Amino acid sequence: MARIVMKFGGTSVGDVDRIKNVAQRVKREVDAGNEVAVVVSAMSGTTNQLVGWTSAISRLHDAREYDVVVASGEQVTVGLLALALQDIGINARSWLGWQIPFRTDGIHGKARIDRIETQEMERRFAQGQVAVVAGFQGIGPDARITTLGRGGSDTSAVALAAALKADRCDIYTDVDGVYTTDPRIVSKARKIERITYEEMLELASQGAKVLQTRSVAMAMQHGVRVQVLSSFVDVPGTLVVDEDEIVEQQVVTGIAYSPDEAKITLVGVPDRPGVAGAIFGSLADAAVNVDMIVQNVSQDGQTTDLTFTVGKADLDRASHVLDKLRNDLAYAELVADSNVCKVSVVGVGMRSQPGIAKTMFQTLAEKSINIQVISTSEIKVSVLIGADYTELAVRALHTAFGLDADADS
Repeated sequence: MARIVMKFGGTSVGDVDRIKNVAQRVKREVDAGNEVAVVVSAMSGTTNQLVGWTSAISRLHDAREYDVVVASGEQVTVGLLALALQDIGINARSWLGWQIPFRTDGIHGKARIDRIETQEMERRFAQGQVAVVAGFQGIGPDARITTLGRGGSDTSAVALAAALKADRCDIYTDVDGVYTTDPRIVSKARKIERITYEEMLELASQGAKVLQTRSVAMAMQHGVRVQVLSSFVDVPGTLVVDEDEIVEQQVVTGIAYSPDEAKITLVGVPDRPGVAGAIFGSLADAAVNVDMIVQNVSQDGQTTDLTFTVGKADLDRASHVLDKLRNDLAYAELVADSNVCKVSVVGVGMRSQPGIAKTMFQTLAEKSINIQVISTSEIKVSVLIGADYTELAVRALHTAFGLDADADS
């Protein structure tokens, strides 16, 4: 017997027939003798509709009431799935976040989980009952409903798996695993059988949409084995595991890209202590996240050009913040560019293998692709390029690092 948490996203429970399909998948695990908790999202499109309604009522809405509204989508789904399971003879009940409870902090709209009290759920496991749990939601210190932010159901599932000491957390999506890159761009992309937490975290943070970044970080922190599977086809998925579980590491595991980037260059910034702190401190105070940074000092040593990237959605806010600082900072010009894309090469094997950056830069040069900004970590090299070259760059790098499906043949 194993204890398994199964998580189904919005497309997997998008209508009544799909909910019935999910019930059959749960039944298979129960029939195999496993203890099962199921975490579900709202039906696809529901959360967007609920968010739209709150914005239509009030642009500057009360975040506490916002959470009350947007958390209601999962309440519908857990009830329907519990009914579907009961209809095929499975003992099941639904749980909302406050009923378990998922204890969170009080940051409405993007709450963080403090602890999960699973005693009653475990008692019912012993009675053979399946728990159908609403993802994305919890209860704050003031006893009000909270939500975890976009992609929060993945985080709910991994956190529940950690609290229950589950053997595995299965994330069912509309794809059948994690690929070496986006198969829509590279037809020769390969499904990865096993990937480390660190690699998955880098791929997710660099643009891969399969898993939500917070959920991967939580899985790594608590050692939760995660499996990515398709809700629609019965094929093996991808296991996200500790590095020790993978016998031989690929040097490069995958190529990720993020089109949601924008570049800002401040020209002629005075080169004196405290200027960079003032710039990035002001952006942080405005909740603007800065990613890649490069600085070029002029020949006379008096001024510098400072280039960095922000999320495309934050470009207007960042520009507004910096415009207000222009007199204090005395920079000459602000140049913004949203027509860029970040492309990243990721792999834990890079720790012990030199030459990855060289291969990456040579490959892009051969395709006449100019690199605007570079950033690195122990297992990643990222470059910022013009958005028009995204697909060409991803395909060329995928081939250059031997990731194409026919590379071994």
